[in-house]
Amino acid sequence: MTGLEIGLISVGMIIFLIYSGMHVGIALSLVSFVSVVIQTGSLTLAMKLLTLAASDGIADQTFAVIPLFVLMGLIMSASDVGRDAYDVGDYFLRPIRGGLGIATVSSNAVFAAVTGVSIASAAVFTRVAVPEMLRLGYSARFAVGTVAGSSVLGMLIPPSILLIVYAILTEQSIGMMFFAGIGPGILLSVIYCLGIVFMAYFTPGFVYDKTGRFSDPDAIAKSNPKDEHSLSQILIKFLPLAGLVTIVLGGIYGGIFTPTEAGAIGAMCALILAVVRRKMDWKAFWKVLLETGHITAAICFLIIAATMYSRSLAMAGVPTEIGALVRTATDQFLLVLLIYIVVVLILGTIIDSISIILIMVPLFLPIMLGFGVDPIWFGIITVIAVEVGLLTPPLGIACFVIKGSLDDQRITLGDVFIGAMPFALMMLFVLALLTTWPHLVYINQWM
Repeated sequence: MTGLEIGLISVGMIIFLIYSGMHVGIALSLVSFVSVVIQTGSLTLAMKLLTLAASDGIADQTFAVIPLFVLMGLIMSASDVGRDAYDVGDYFLRPIRGGLGIATVSSNAVFAAVTGVSIASAAVFTRVAVPEMLRLGYSARFAVGTVAGSSVLGMLIPPSILLIVYAILTEQSIGMMFFAGIGPGILLSVIYCLGIVFMAYFTPGFVYDKTGRFSDPDAIAKSNPKDEHSLSQILIKFLPLAGLVTIVLGGIYGGIFTPTEAGAIGAMCALILAVVRRKMDWKAFWKVLLETGHITAAICFLIIAATMYSRSLAMAGVPTEIGALVRTATDQFLLVLLIYIVVVLILGTIIDSISIILIMVPLFLPIMLGFGVDPIWFGIITVIAVEVGLLTPPLGIACFVIKGSLDDQRITLGDVFIGAMPFALMMLFVLALLTTWPHLVYINQWM
């Protein structure tokens, strides 16, 4: 059996086991273990591979960045920071047609800069933004779709868990991945906002509910949030957010501290803010710590399994054979990239984001490097393509989280998926832009 055959069979088996209900980490490690046994005929060698992967896979201190940023994000989520971000956006943007949708996108972009977890954004803004949008006459599908679409910003705008996992897996600088994520994150946010304004003017039946409180969309624009919040109150809500973003990201890009140190400082500042605002007691803090441990353990287990998988592929010579096959079949880089993106989009409909990165990147990164591709750019392309899967059936995790967080049972899961579809299409548009003009990944260098 050739290395290429082993690689193709292993990928097929992993997808089959995952789709059958097996945990991703177990599927990866099991298939890797069996693959090494088949290649070497030695059970002992396969056991040693398992042991080394477990000990070496997450031994580097760089992995400390994962629990620290997860902890910071969960504390900020528990501190009603999402509600504050939405209040700020709502105050300034409600007068615009489709303004609450734009406010949701803008608030999620800010929230992403202090959490880095898409699922947290989806859960928070489902409770904060959706009821307000429904009250003011927006359609249910538009409301939940806007939350679903903007929640993916948490995996692109740093600090992002997906960017951290990609950086660790490919041995890239976490700081550089964060830096590269800013421009595309802003670009996607702007495209979302422009898309919302376009829909509000040209497809008002999708954006507004004619049976809602306002029958005329212009009536929504005339509603005045200043009755609820004064400008000084809004500024008080915004300053902690701006301060935390400045401390964490400014510290990294300014060379004051490393990403790991930034995670620790960010978590400490978030905890101080939560205590000062009386949003965190010992019981709530213990709950956050437990959830941080659960998330970190799950991610680290996946990374260990991915280390086994990568080593088994390398042992079989899969990356080399696939690279040679691709270069023999075609020398068209865009065709190879298109195939990669299509495969990732298909996988996004059945398995979660981290799993796709752990499965696909070890296979395709060597091929891309053979074409002289910048691995940082390739990482951003991968993350965006993977994140489309959060919005597409049958496994769109963000859509399931939104449905589970809704108090209104009249809104079905189908409504969530339909509402998210325009935003998935906008993500594909941004993906095409970044593929056509790779330098847009570093657009923040021009600002």
